[in-house]
Amino acid sequence: MSIGFWQIAIVAVLIVLLFGRGKISSLMGDVAKGIKSFKKGMASDPTEDNSTKNISDNQDNNKKE
Repeated sequence: MSIGFWQIAIVAVLIVLLFGRGKISSLMGDVAKGIKSFKKGMASDPTEDNSTKNISDNQDNNKKE
């Protein structure tokens, strides 16, 4: 059994009736902010990540000696 257009339409109408348009739009705005911050975090300078990794590696090497 596949999902048809009418089933999707009924579910969409029920969601709008339950949550209201205002709540859905604010939720989608929050999702968009999360995606933007995730992309910003992924685009950060990779040398910052390596420097923190090197510091922890040096600490581990000092403990072994």
